[in-house]
Parts: sequence; structure tokens; C-alpha cells
Amino acid sequence: MLVSPHREGIFLGNAMKKHFLEALRAERPAKSPGEFIMCLLHGVTNAHILHLQSKSYAEHKALGSYYDDLGDLVDSVVEQYQGLEARILNYPIEYRPPADTPIAELEYMLEYVRVYRGAMGDDSAIQNSIDEIAALMQSTLYKLRFLK
Repeated sequence: MLVSPHREGIFLGNAMKKHFLEALRAERPAKSPGEFIMCLLHGVTNAHILHLQSKSYAEHKALGSYYDDLGDLVDSVVEQYQGLEARILNYPIEYRPPADTPIAELEYMLEYVRVYRGAMGDDSAIQNSIDEIAALMQSTLYKLRFLK
């Protein structure tokens, strides 16, 4: 089992990061576009649940902004993909409940995006929008870790 270099705060060069992600992808089956999007949509729901359960005002606000923004960004990716591919996606019905903590949830989601973003193809506009999703996750992790 591989340990994420991001989770442990280990800096790896681009070649090592590429090797790590290739090894991680080899451990896990590929995802369809619908599975990738459904995980992101679960991320919206899970962040909302964690937002409602929070006892910290800063955490509550950070998660509220996150789930509001994530939903719009995911919607944009889906519309771009469906416009480009001229087909409507099918979505699996399984639900993934939230992680135990907001930070664990965001770390999981960020790693998921890093590993499975290729499911959406290689169109630069779509990949740029996925970059915006990753940036939102990273900035929310900053808020959760340091703004108490």
C-alpha cells in the first residue's frame, strides 16, 4: 500500500510524483466519467453533512463555502464534457459516506481527483476546470488546518 506524499507533507520531485501516481493507478481500477463525477457529487453532500455537524465556526464557514463552490465547479465540468462528447453521462447509484473528519474527507477527495481525473479525457478546458476543483480542495484544506 502506497502512502500519499501529500498527506505526509513529503516533497517529491515531479518524476517521483509521476511514479507515485502511476503506481497508485495500477493498484486501483480505472473509473468511468460517471463514476468520477459521482464521487465529486458525493463530496458536495459529504461536505454539507460535515458542515452541519461542525462545532467550529471557522470549519463551518470553510465547509459551507467549499460545498457551495464545489457543486458549481462539478456542474461546469459535466456540462463541458457532455457538450464535447455529445452524450449524457450515466451515474452509479452507490453512496460513499463522509470520512471521520473534514480534513480526512478533503484529503481523500484531493487524492481521488489526482488519481482519476483522466477519466474525463484530455480536453484542456475540462482538465483546467478539474484544476479549479483541486485548487478549491487545497485552499479549503489550508483553511481547515490553519484558520481556527
